[in-house]
Amino acid sequence: MTAQARYYDIFDDKYIPGRWHLRMPRYNEGEGEWFDIWQFSEGRVLNIERPIRLSVKSAGIALDFSHAMGTPIVHRRVVSLFERLGLQKEVQFIPVEVEGQTEPWFILNALQVIRCIDDARCEEVLYWQPEDNRPDKEGEYRNVVGLKVDPAKIGDANIFRPWGWLVVLIVSERVKQALEAEGITGTQFIEV
Repeated sequence: MTAQARYYDIFDDKYIPGRWHLRMPRYNEGEGEWFDIWQFSEGRVLNIERPIRLSVKSAGIALDFSHAMGTPIVHRRVVSLFERLGLQKEVQFIPVEVEGQTEPWFILNALQVIRCIDDARCEEVLYWQPEDNRPDKEGEYRNVVGLKVDPAKIGDANIFRPWGWLVVLIVSERVKQALEAEGITGTQFIEV
């Protein structure tokens, strides 16, 4: 009998003392044009033609993995690690300019959305109903508490977003262990 695969919600550890906090991505800081961050949760390759810039809200320790308004921002060390793991087909790394930084930084864009939420094992799932007057969302997840996934529905994916609850980025145990072994800073994990 083989052990069942394990998966983790990877997110930005907000409680690291002295850490930086990144602001929302923009095309041009001077003009103040916001960038549509929701496209990074759609699970598709994006063609970004203009430079994306990030300012730092509180100067502090730069982390290898951070969020800017929910968008994963990673250092080139993460890109190198994912390349060594052979995950180039599962992610797109989009260059960004970070205020005060000369090192390369990237938006991590997961290229898979998988229908894998295990409703019965979650603490609570709520769906958009007709009475919510949101026909565009009816039948989709409105809230998920205590997220759990069904590994049988995931296949061999190592990084993805769960269909219907795209605010979460999920990694396999293999990726979690590799990030920890590499000493990537800023990550926090919850098993799902």
